[in-house]
Amino acid sequence: MPDQGAIGPGEPGINAALDTLRGLLTEGETLEAWAVQHRLFALTHRRACIAATSGRFISLTRRLLGGYESADIRWQDLKETRISAGILAADLTLVAQSSSDLNIGSEVNRIWTFTGLRKDQAQAIYRICQQHDQVWREKRRIRELEELRAKSGGVQFGAGQAAYAGANDTAGGAESEPARRLRQAREMLDAKLISDSEFESIKAKIVSGL
Repeated sequence: MPDQGAIGPGEPGINAALDTLRGLLTEGETLEAWAVQHRLFALTHRRACIAATSGRFISLTRRLLGGYESADIRWQDLKETRISAGILAADLTLVAQSSSDLNIGSEVNRIWTFTGLRKDQAQAIYRICQQHDQVWREKRRIRELEELRAKSGGVQFGAGQAAYAGANDTAGGAESEPARRLRQAREMLDAKLISDSEFESIKAKIVSGL
C-alpha cells in the first residue's frame, strides 16, 4: 500500500477503513492512493475515505451506527476531475457517466464531491484520476476514429452497383453513397482526425469502387 503519512494513534477508524478497502479489491487490483477527511470535518459530517485503484475510484462513507457504505466509479466512466485546495484541506469533485464502455454519447452524469480532505492525499488522488482520464480519453478518441473510418471507407461498391446507385441518387436529388463517404472523409480531415495521407488512401478506396 502507498505510504501516505503515518496514521495517528487516535484515529483507529482510518485503519478500519483501509482494511475495508483492502477487502474490496478484486484479484489483480492494486491500491494506488487513498485520502481521508480531517477529523474536524467529522464533527458535523459522516467521515469519508476515498481511494484510487488500478481499475476504479472507490469511496467509503461512515454510517451513523457503524460500518461503511461503499460506491465506485470505473476509470472508463470518468469524465472530469476537479480539485480546490486550501492551506490544509482540499475538496475533490468527480464527474462520471452512469455507464460508458467507450460509449462517448452517454449524457447521464454522476457528480461526487468530497470536502475537507487532507491536502497532500487529495492531490495524489487527483493526479491518478487525471492519468486514468487521459488514458481513457485516448481510447475513446481512437474508437471514434475507427468508427468514422469504417463509415467513410469501409464499404466497397462494384462498378454496376455504383453506376446504378449514382443514377438513382442523381435523379432523386439525393447525395450518392460514394459522395457521402468522401464528404465524411473530408470532414474527418478538417477536424484533424486523420492525416492527409490517410485521407488520400480513403479517397482512393472510394474511387476504386466506382
